[in-house]
Amino acid sequence: MGVTAATVRAVNALTARWAGASKDGTAFSAAGVWPLLAHLADGAGGAARSELSDALGLPAGQARDAARELLATMGAMRGLDMALGLWTKRTLELRQEWAASLAADVHGVLTGDPADDGRALDAWTAKQTGGLIDRMPIALTEGTQLVLASALTMRTQWLSPFQEVELETAYEPWSTSPRLGLRRSSAVLDRVGVADTPGGYVTELKVLGNNALDVHLLLGEEDMKPGQVLGAGVDLLAGRYAVVPGPRLPFGNVGPGLRVEKVRCTRPEPPSLDVTTVAYHTNASHDLLKLHELFGLTTAQDASRGHFPGISGFPLAISSAKQNTMAKFDALGFEAAAVTAFGALAGGLPDLRYVTTRISAAFDRPFGFLALHRHTRLVLTAGWVTDPMPCPEPDWEDER
Repeated sequence: MGVTAATVRAVNALTARWAGASKDGTAFSAAGVWPLLAHLADGAGGAARSELSDALGLPAGQARDAARELLATMGAMRGLDMALGLWTKRTLELRQEWAASLAADVHGVLTGDPADDGRALDAWTAKQTGGLIDRMPIALTEGTQLVLASALTMRTQWLSPFQEVELETAYEPWSTSPRLGLRRSSAVLDRVGVADTPGGYVTELKVLGNNALDVHLLLGEEDMKPGQVLGAGVDLLAGRYAVVPGPRLPFGNVGPGLRVEKVRCTRPEPPSLDVTTVAYHTNASHDLLKLHELFGLTTAQDASRGHFPGISGFPLAISSAKQNTMAKFDALGFEAAAVTAFGALAGGLPDLRYVTTRISAAFDRPFGFLALHRHTRLVLTAGWVTDPMPCPEPDWEDER
């Protein structure tokens, strides 16, 4: 059985809430956190169980099965790799029912030597992400009893690649030094659309990958915050707001960065969608305990008592919870990775006799993105772009 619509809604809702807490350039993966929270909720008791359930958006009693279905579904997606890891001290006895909810090959042992254990977990991280991330996000101590971690990696190639150009933009922070722009033209107009959301108008561009992993670029009005834009993107996936697609857009400036116009050309041409965006490579680290209410970890980090009687008879509290994330969007495709861990303690005069319609979409100032699975609409990675990649220096040797 595949992942349920309720679980997709829950994961995407966590994405939207996390986006609401974002301010600067970032990348994050709620899909990397959610299964871990679910397994913790399954073994939690008291107030910790209730808080984790609220963060999950599902009753704690359903969390274990939902997590297993989510992990199995993600593991079957082309271009996506998902791994779960559990390490415990030899002296920590796990509840058999909780341990049985995890695959048998995910359980490793902590020796109690932070340096040795750190190297082992870093090696697992690098292996599971194909080197995109090389370090486990949490630091181990002699008192670390348990580590529960996930590694998510997605890769896709565009069905229609972009051309690399030098970005032309009036947005000053990006115009002060040459930025690597991407441009392409297509006759498929419905890849772009505009939605009227409570926070303002949002332009959505769907960039399709060759394995059903896509990236949706989201440009809001200039005064909209990252959380409003990304939250609107999640709402568009859920069909909460209507999107007016490219073929139905009127002429003029119809949305953020979006213009529809009649243009003259030398020969009959079909309507076109001209897209300009930027290449970006974002790395981010997140301390989930700084957002403990968002993730249902308020009570769970109280070290004065244990909160996970369903995991072990030994009293456990969350001592650290972090995620390292990277996302790279370039002319050929997209790749992203997230490792999450919880520790317990585009001369002459032409003959322009023809007319066609041209839609121009320019993502030339800060914008958001949602990387998702096309069929389930599960958001795998999200982020906000504030610092595009620079233009590479010209190779004068090659030019000579």
